[in-house]
Amino acid sequence: GSGEMFRRLVKVNPTGATIGFDLSPNMAARTGRQARRRFPAARTLCQAVDARQMPYRNETFDAVFCCYLLELLSGDDIVHTIAEFHRVLRPGCKLTLVLIGQNTAVFNSVYKVLGSLAPAFWGRQVERRVPELIEAAQFQMLEDHFVRQIFYPSRVLVAQK
Repeated sequence: GSGEMFRRLVKVNPTGATIGFDLSPNMAARTGRQARRRFPAARTLCQAVDARQMPYRNETFDAVFCCYLLELLSGDDIVHTIAEFHRVLRPGCKLTLVLIGQNTAVFNSVYKVLGSLAPAFWGRQVERRVPELIEAAQFQMLEDHFVRQIFYPSRVLVAQK
């Protein structure tokens, strides 16, 4: 995406390595350049990677943070992606998912129209079934709450491997 969340993660992880990815090579490169310019001393890498099949060894990461990706995937791909998150996380580490919320009727109506006009950009709302998919992938749910950014509702789920 825009790289905003990646830069926020780099800022709160000044002594660790922050690795980001986007399916688009251009967006990944842009995000990496922006992070290096803003945080030149930070250890960052942003590359083009498909979350459904990540090129990382098992139990590589201390945390996985995923923001508004699952809405763009098919049901089967959501299951595969959550399984990949489980595979690359170390035991006891956390997965944080930010999903488009479905807790506001007016927003849901507007989103449904926008999603039908530009599905590749808007995706679809999936948050209601994600908690059960997380638990089916052997994660333990720790937190589940809604946040709002002006008119845009989001659901934040935190789970532990």
